[in-house]
Amino acid sequence: MNRNLYSLLFYLGLPFVALRLWWRGRKAPAYRRRIGERFALGLPQFRQGGIWLHAVSVGESIAAAPVVRALQQRYPDLPVTITCMTPTGSERIRALFGDSVQHCYLPYDLPCRARKFLTALKPVLGIVMETELWPNHIHQCARMNVPVVLANARLSERSARGYARFPRLTAPMLAQLSGIAVQTRAEAGRFLQLGARPETVQVTGSIKFDLHIQPQLLQTAQQLREQWQLEQRKVWIAGSTHEGEDLLMLEAHQQLLQAFPEALLILVPRHPERFDTVYRLCRAQGLEVMRRSSAEPVSVATRVLLGDTMGEMLLLYALADVALVGGSLVPHGGHNLLEPVALGKPVLSGPYVQNFLEITGQLKDAGALREVSSASDTATAVARLWTDPKARQDMQQAGQQVLKANQGALERLLQLVSGFLEPLRQPSAAMEMRKTTTEETP
Repeated sequence: MNRNLYSLLFYLGLPFVALRLWWRGRKAPAYRRRIGERFALGLPQFRQGGIWLHAVSVGESIAAAPVVRALQQRYPDLPVTITCMTPTGSERIRALFGDSVQHCYLPYDLPCRARKFLTALKPVLGIVMETELWPNHIHQCARMNVPVVLANARLSERSARGYARFPRLTAPMLAQLSGIAVQTRAEAGRFLQLGARPETVQVTGSIKFDLHIQPQLLQTAQQLREQWQLEQRKVWIAGSTHEGEDLLMLEAHQQLLQAFPEALLILVPRHPERFDTVYRLCRAQGLEVMRRSSAEPVSVATRVLLGDTMGEMLLLYALADVALVGGSLVPHGGHNLLEPVALGKPVLSGPYVQNFLEITGQLKDAGALREVSSASDTATAVARLWTDPKARQDMQQAGQQVLKANQGALERLLQLVSGFLEPLRQPSAAMEMRKTTTEETP
């Protein structure tokens, strides 16, 4: 399948795309808003000639945060536009950056829609987080002489096999990328086998290791712990949980309450459309539950704090003594383990961590991560860490060592990106680049 056939199939599939939006909108009404942007209609009035960064959803938006802030500091004259595909990603982008960036949904990967979006934006550089590859957007950038960098790129063996099934689509697309900053050597090899140009591929590591915790966040967490009298209680958190995991976590908490009657579970579902469902589940288990969105203080009777707000994941992790990262007890692939590690928390996860195999492997080898597979396993592991200060300290120190040993990927990525942006520091060069971009627009 080549790009033309891919585009034809995409056009033919538009009714199913619309049906999927409608279906998702039943559970998450936000999917029915701003639909025009997904077809490059009703786009914001962009400041042109800046940096376009695409972060498909929440995880990529969080990973992109240090990149965006560094670019804003180094190139304050260049507007930054961030696109995503999900309402939760959109909310996180707005929470992280406010009006300091331009934002909209990325239009679907149709030739005419990609062309209209890029013509309206006229970026001088595109940055795509991780491996969200859209053949028509990349092709239109190439036609407009807009370099595109794939940042923090990852490519599992399974994904590589999927791309390899369509070599006439994949190879030209990868060859059009101007830079590929990959996390590991193994992934670099997979990109090269699929058709990436060797001179574009660099192993930079994962920028997730460069997570910086703001002192103000730690101060806020400490104030809440004191206000809610958590210093006298055992607290654990299950973050970014998916359907099927919430009940397991509540069962584990019921077991913990038998030995630690004052224990508190902070339960944070991954998707906002599940907040109400999980709240009802907590009530059905006979547990006193408080919603974080209520802004009411946690009382001595509260046994579950439901994290039903956006943009507070790090704060909620900071409140706990032990952290379990969800998406790993069901076959989802896991979520970012380094957020609680950066906060000095001992970390638990389930066995389904294929999205973070490299990070998981390093944490396991260092003794910074423990794997659980059931409610009973979880309760046992949490209880041990609550009652064994040395075990808890050993895991915390091991996690910090892994974090420090892998930092520096952000600076290596910025050096790669600067090769495309430094010419813009010269006014004449910037003018010529923008002129070329305009002239090349079909």
